[in-house]
Amino acid sequence: MTSVIEVNGLTKRYRETTAVDDVSFTIEKDTIYGLLGRNGAGKTTVMSILTAQNFATSGEVRVFGQNPYENAHVLSRMCFVRESQKYPDDAKPSHALRAASLFFPHWDQALADRLVADFQLPLNRRIKKLSRGQLSAVGVIIGIASRAEITFFDEPYLGLDAVARQIFYDRLLADYAEHPRTVILSSHLIDEVSNLIERVLVIDRGRIIIDEQTDAIRDRAANIVGDTAAVDAFVAGREVIHRESMGRVSSVTVLGALSSADRARLTEAGLDVAPVSLQQLIVRTTQHAGGEAAAAAVRSDGTDTKEALR
Repeated sequence: MTSVIEVNGLTKRYRETTAVDDVSFTIEKDTIYGLLGRNGAGKTTVMSILTAQNFATSGEVRVFGQNPYENAHVLSRMCFVRESQKYPDDAKPSHALRAASLFFPHWDQALADRLVADFQLPLNRRIKKLSRGQLSAVGVIIGIASRAEITFFDEPYLGLDAVARQIFYDRLLADYAEHPRTVILSSHLIDEVSNLIERVLVIDRGRIIIDEQTDAIRDRAANIVGDTAAVDAFVAGREVIHRESMGRVSSVTVLGALSSADRARLTEAGLDVAPVSLQQLIVRTTQHAGGEAAAAAVRSDGTDTKEALR
């Protein structure tokens, strides 16, 4: 595969806060990525730096092998669609789409027209008078119709209802199949986008904690459910990232693929095993990473870990 983005040792600090902490990764050509993580994890900061809308404190960023800052050739090949996109007070959707058609060399006006109809977007209403969903549709239409070689979607579709979000997913996939490009989706709706994304980047507290193919991640964990004593016996020595108990029944999420011998043990012990959805895995993993970080901070202070985490 050919890399279109290379990031090495990227760090961004705001006074006392480190938003991105020594991050390194690559983005491959013609692949749909999910850039996932909690609010404040660093997703928007990373995308802003990659699109030259923010500056790194340290580290190196290369897009198409070049520094993107003040580089018109590189910037014209990228589209960054964000939820908080600002427009002039008197701007209308027709103005925004017209401006986009002039900036992006691969703009497809016929596709934009079809998307306007799909999202029932009123072209001649002032943008400041649009509903949140209509405003989201403006960004989504620009992101798809631009056919930029790299397109970033920073949760601009949050204002869309379920039907409109499905239209977005369907239209994006259909056009991607005909016109492959690199797409980076930042989303909290992990289960909704899980069937779109081919590779997952999870950022937590400014650090990349998962960088894997989506299919490989699905087998990384399992939920073990049943009698608490039997569950505890099975998970002993395994990495547990989540536990829930009710009476004598426990549900424990463990990392690591289960072997055929493991599954035989589960059957013999009368335990049930269930797959972990991508959303569950990412939520549990970030919670687990947060707990480990807290424990490490406590240990560095010389405080008893169990006491501090109660």
